[in-house]
Amino acid sequence: MDRLDNTIRPYAWGSTTAIPQLLGVAPTGEPQAEMWMGAHPGAPSRTGRGPLTEVIDEAPERELGAPAVAKFGPRLPFLLKILAAGAPLSLQVHPDLEQAREGYEDEERRGIPIDAGHRNYKDANHKPELICALTEFDGLCGFRDPLQAADLLAALDVDSLKPYADLLRAHPEEAALREVLTAVLSADPEAMSHTVTETAAACARLGGAYAPYADIAHHYPGDRGVIAAMLLNHVRLQPGEALFLGAGIPHAYLDGLGVEIMANSDNVLRCGLTPKHVDVPELLRVVRFEATDPGVLRPEASPDGEEVYETPIDEFRLSRYVLPEGAAPHDLTRATPQILLCTAGSVRAGEHTLAPGESVFVPADEKAEVSGPGTLFRATVVA
Repeated sequence: MDRLDNTIRPYAWGSTTAIPQLLGVAPTGEPQAEMWMGAHPGAPSRTGRGPLTEVIDEAPERELGAPAVAKFGPRLPFLLKILAAGAPLSLQVHPDLEQAREGYEDEERRGIPIDAGHRNYKDANHKPELICALTEFDGLCGFRDPLQAADLLAALDVDSLKPYADLLRAHPEEAALREVLTAVLSADPEAMSHTVTETAAACARLGGAYAPYADIAHHYPGDRGVIAAMLLNHVRLQPGEALFLGAGIPHAYLDGLGVEIMANSDNVLRCGLTPKHVDVPELLRVVRFEATDPGVLRPEASPDGEEVYETPIDEFRLSRYVLPEGAAPHDLTRATPQILLCTAGSVRAGEHTLAPGESVFVPADEKAEVSGPGTLFRATVVA
């Protein structure tokens, strides 16, 4: 079992206080957006045996277990994060596995450098993800019903939004959502900037359900993503609640602290709230144009106290233990690799005592007994 030393990424949208508060350290004044735990080559966790990438490369079956290597290859197939949003993240969508492979092979064939700003596919993998709230957490997830979106836009009484509301009412669901998102992303930039400015003022005036969009526009003035965001469901998670985000589902995180886990991929297609490249044709190929229920996950404890966040994919499995003081240790030994993360209290994991924000990597079949009092997240795979 290896204690992990993890990198904190200073993205501009990150909170300046949430991660320091979790770790019990003084803020630096700079944004601290994500703390990465795992073997992603961009920022692998460090162990007493070296970077986790190198530890796994030296003996994949010993560290990951033969079943995981057979199913996913000689790499850790998930990345675990603590995510602290102090401002809205980009409005984005992820490809499914087939789309990712096709897109990656196409860009490789065309000789687009892997670090090019206009490159969409950094690898050939999909990127399903799960976010579990540690604090109250706001996000956007999946399309609203088109008629509900039309009513939301129409009530703002902004003339340039009326054609979008009419389109949403005039066509079947898939066509309505596709036509409006395409129109928003293809609109004249100057005219769209004016529309967003008027929309932001109306949202600020009305408040209530419109307040999140006024805040988004404050952070991204004139950005067409503000209008695209109004087509999506707004979700507010309470601590312990989670969202699963599958392929093709447009989404954005707005504010809050959470534990995020995802397949080990960098494939992101953006549609707004960002200065980065937006590839409209490719985005429209990947987006699933259907109204969806965000599907808030609320796990129930099993007899041994494990609370599992059920998802339909195998690259990761996230669960939580709330460990009471004085209880007998839980045996978490498993034939697959694990990362154990403490988020509250003090958790004993093997020979390690974990404070909030601290974590360990547990190789496959390594003895793993844990005790509290504290809250522990367990990340592993289904193999």
